[in-house]
Amino acid sequence: MQTKWITFDLDETVMQNPFGKWVFPELVAMLKREAVTEEDIMHLIISEHLQRMSDEQFLEAYDWDDILVGLAKKLEIETDINVESMVIKHSKPSKVYLLEENMLFNLEKIKRKGFRLAAVTNGYAKYQLPVLKQLGLDTVFEEVITSDSEGFAKPHTSILGKLLVKGEVIAHVGDRIDHDVQLANELGILSVFIHRSLPEAVLKVPVDERAAHPSFIRLCEEKWYKENRLRETPFLKNKCIPDLVVQSIEELAKEIDVFLE
Repeated sequence: MQTKWITFDLDETVMQNPFGKWVFPELVAMLKREAVTEEDIMHLIISEHLQRMSDEQFLEAYDWDDILVGLAKKLEIETDINVESMVIKHSKPSKVYLLEENMLFNLEKIKRKGFRLAAVTNGYAKYQLPVLKQLGLDTVFEEVITSDSEGFAKPHTSILGKLLVKGEVIAHVGDRIDHDVQLANELGILSVFIHRSLPEAVLKVPVDERAAHPSFIRLCEEKWYKENRLRETPFLKNKCIPDLVVQSIEELAKEIDVFLE
């Protein structure tokens, strides 16, 4: 029997990384001590990330060390900032966490139904692996596919090349329309969109019918344009609407085998 893989995005899907609350504030404080500028340094960091996304440099958009080197040059300062070491320092309990209380149990529940699990992330390995290990996710995911290890970033389908050699990828789960849903739809596999603040009207609808609900389509379109706010990229239902919509991994674990029969 061919191996059947289900792939998962990491950040905002399974776990919370330390960048927003811990790494970025420390980076900004370090740069402010060296730079003579009135500019908002956090804004400069995010603007460069978004510009790379706009230019479809999806791989380079998550190279935070390179972004910091470029910013330091622009601010005319010398710095030995190492983002990887900062991520390691902040990969501690309470600073990084799983997004659901029973996350590990429910991921294992999916595995017990006969599927193998892999993480597929645009984050670089050096930033993601310390968090995975701290949270115990390194023992749940049999493969961790990062954009820098593959040379491609979502939604480029080649990011899954390694897994496609090892078996069949049958579903991808994630929280972004532009990265996750589009990737799965391009491959023709089950696209599972997770959103933990779904409208009540959508939650009342069966999981496999939510994607057609008008309230969800509006939510989906709004999210698409927010994700692509610097790009003139149209919202196309065949690329942007997922097959399944869930509010939690727990909800997915209860019925995933039914939808993949």
